[in-house]
Amino acid sequence: MEKVQEHIEAHAHMSQEKWISAVALTTALLAALAALSSLLSGEHANKGMLSQIEASSKWSYYQAKSIKGAQLSSKTELLAVLGHPTSQADTDKLALYSREQAEIKESAEHHEKSAKEEMHTHEIFARGVTFFQIAISIAAISILTKKRVFWLVSMGFGAVGIVSLVHGLFW
Repeated sequence: MEKVQEHIEAHAHMSQEKWISAVALTTALLAALAALSSLLSGEHANKGMLSQIEASSKWSYYQAKSIKGAQLSSKTELLAVLGHPTSQADTDKLALYSREQAEIKESAEHHEKSAKEEMHTHEIFARGVTFFQIAISIAAISILTKKRVFWLVSMGFGAVGIVSLVHGLFW
């Protein structure tokens, strides 16, 4: 009877070691996926910030053209009130400023849209990182408590992290 008991305990111990190895392996994979998601999240956050900075720069340039146009328009109106003709050069500059403003506005709006898209993608990857971190923590709890149910919960959170990672890649 002792031999049977020892055999059962040895088998249970080996089964426990295999389970712990499986949890360790999945935790390592989750950590690698979390690192990848974190890297991609940071990349998109940086791109979003750069696009927003570029948009702000374009809007400042747009405003400068607007001020120049307003000054020139005031000059031509004042000359008209005083009975002096408007020069062709001033008329051409006003038209140029108007065309340039339209181009600058289009570029600024494009950069703003790009910034929003990059930040949205950043948020998707960041959410994935969060789910991976929760999964890793719960996997550690499963080892400490020796309860497999926590490992299964961990895998569920890991699966949500994987969905977020894939969603961010194909957004």
